Amino acid sequence: MSNRTKRLFGLSILVALGILLAACQGATQVVPPTQGPRATDTAAPQVEPTAPSAQPTEAGPAESDLNVPFVEAWQGSAHADAEAEAFTHWNEEDPAEIPAECAKCHSTPGFQDYVGADGSAAFEVNTAHEVGSVVTCEACHNQATAGLSTVRFPSGAELTGVGEDAVCLTCHQGTASKVQVDENIAAAGVTDNLDEPVEDLGFTNIHYYAAAVSRYGTQVKGGYEYDGKTYDVLFEHAAGVDNCQDCHDPHSLEVKTQLCAECHDGADSIETIRQIRMASSLVDYDGDGSMEEGIADEIAGLREMLYTAIQSYAADVAGTPLAYTSDAYPYFFVDTNSNGTADADEAMFPNQYNAWTARLAKAAYNYQTSLKDPGAYVHGGKYIIQLLYDSIEDMNTQLGTQVDLSNAHREDPGHFAGSTEAWRHWDAEGEVPGNCAKCHSAEGLPMFLANNATIAVHPSNGMLCETCHSNLQDFARYTVERVTFPSGATVSLGEGAESNLCLHCHQGRESTVSVNRVIGNLGDNEVSETLRFRNVHYFAAGATLFGTEVKGAYEYDGQQYSGRFMHVEGFQTCDQCHDAHALTVNSQACLGCHTGTESVEEIRAPGDTTDYDGDGNTDEGIAGEIDTMRQALYEALQAYAETTLQAPIVYDPVSHPYFFNDTNGNGEPDADEINGENQFASWSPRLLRAAYNYQYSTKDPGAAAHNGNYIMQVLYDSLQDVGGASTVQGMTRPELRQTAEPQQ
Repeated sequence: MSNRTKRLFGLSILVALGILLAACQGATQVVPPTQGPRATDTAAPQVEPTAPSAQPTEAGPAESDLNVPFVEAWQGSAHADAEAEAFTHWNEEDPAEIPAECAKCHSTPGFQDYVGADGSAAFEVNTAHEVGSVVTCEACHNQATAGLSTVRFPSGAELTGVGEDAVCLTCHQGTASKVQVDENIAAAGVTDNLDEPVEDLGFTNIHYYAAAVSRYGTQVKGGYEYDGKTYDVLFEHAAGVDNCQDCHDPHSLEVKTQLCAECHDGADSIETIRQIRMASSLVDYDGDGSMEEGIADEIAGLREMLYTAIQSYAADVAGTPLAYTSDAYPYFFVDTNSNGTADADEAMFPNQYNAWTARLAKAAYNYQTSLKDPGAYVHGGKYIIQLLYDSIEDMNTQLGTQVDLSNAHREDPGHFAGSTEAWRHWDAEGEVPGNCAKCHSAEGLPMFLANNATIAVHPSNGMLCETCHSNLQDFARYTVERVTFPSGATVSLGEGAESNLCLHCHQGRESTVSVNRVIGNLGDNEVSETLRFRNVHYFAAGATLFGTEVKGAYEYDGQQYSGRFMHVEGFQTCDQCHDAHALTVNSQACLGCHTGTESVEEIRAPGDTTDYDGDGNTDEGIAGEIDTMRQALYEALQAYAETTLQAPIVYDPVSHPYFFNDTNGNGEPDADEINGENQFASWSPRLLRAAYNYQYSTKDPGAAAHNGNYIMQVLYDSLQDVGGASTVQGMTRPELRQTAEPQQ
């Protein structure tokens, strides 16, 4: 038997222990699916079935001459428990049969029907099936499942190229999604009145053990995702632990805890696995002040906060107190005595909660979703955290006494903030282009270090450990000696310095060289269609640090500029000033040397009393000096565009391409002006240079610390060029500072 065949024989994680199928009969009406995202299709090879053909009984596979492997492991699993509610729920029904909408995951013939192993069309069950079956060998091991690599979800999303996991995900996906919640709200007629209780609206139940929802996040939209919000995609673990059967025994269904302990010291039991917290999780999600607890407890904390919000909303807005229990369907009940608990005489079907509003239905769905995958903290905890946070936030809009989110967090630090624009920008296209992949995909940087080039890759959910670390045993970082910048200059923070790795992405994408290249021989005030705004891109801290050595900002002819800023010993590289994972600044160390200041923004060099921005304030920090000069530059370039080019211009810091036509001439970026069709196009070389430096100073928020001297020089020169000598009257251009040994 080949390894591939053995692995196929080992797939049977379809239904989990203790499934209370009353939820099936009470499930909300399924609505037609909508189109969803697709993964790249990599067809699985066809393999002849190896499962025994003997017919199953309630006790398991029928007697056979075949030597069936893994039988003992299977017999102790939930898949083989013929007495479980998951397989007996319909025994007393008349007729005693499993409905078509339930048979896929609650009987072997039903699953075979769904995958087309019985000769019928795949991806549908058209008839009820007999009771008395469990999940046997033949459910997972047949000719249809051998080639199964596509999974369809309740949202309408379809994943292709899934491989062996397709068998598991077919059932472990839940029975509802945002689509069904919204359809039920629409059917009740309360789409436009989110806080009106209506009798026709009920609770939408996701059902049990929907691990695929946690794992794939917004790709399958199993949670209720709020409009205007973005969410994490597939949680990629690490090589060797990225598939269902990597972490679960496919027959006993037990977690391979010994595998967890290979990377996570001491995590050799479910309880200790719940305590795992990685360096990519350096924020306090539930705001309880503890960052020592595991992601499982962070989820539990947010869930408790959401329950508080739900109960407050039910009583104060919907007008009917509510209580929840996981032990009785349909889970949410009227809290008749208002004690906050679903007491035994309340947790009965006739007392089901009956004052649902659209807002409450959304939040309750996410609350249930967070509970019905008990392994969510491993499968994709960040997605669940986002769902819970957003639900609390939405509930708070209607609460007199809000649930406090001031210390809670929805997002990780930028490198791991998988739901943000830096990682989600290319979802619609399905791939990150090669010229963006180095810094906007998990695999791009290692690819670049190995090949000095990148190709298009699939969008990722932020960085992985393997993005910066060459191995996961001692977490050594990739070694980089020198780094080439967009200007063509090659620099280093020191031989073998780990922070050289940071410079690969924190260098910007433009320079004096590229701006001059596009300007060519045009006259300073000559408007040309060949000119377009050159965007340095975000967080070019490395370029600021090295100053004129890499020419990241636009440097004017005839002027001299400062080079690398050498700070004091111990504070000269990225990782000496920033936490490599949380990305936070070691501000306490800064304030320890710069006494008399309360924040990093107030810092300036000891003894420096120069009023660079000419506002008369020599006590403000260098950050304040830069802010004033930057604002003056914006006003000067606006005045130049209007008076010299007769083309009013406005800037918006978060909307590409940032500069737009000021159609009403009010000097403000109005909502109807901020769109691609209204982008500013009347560029002259003089305006382009000034706008480039304005954007540069904006997109490195730490410029004052990285090399404030250099930034003030380029701002001063930009002001003087675009606005004339009068715009810098009273200001002082910083003196040239030569690169020197570190200050002591």
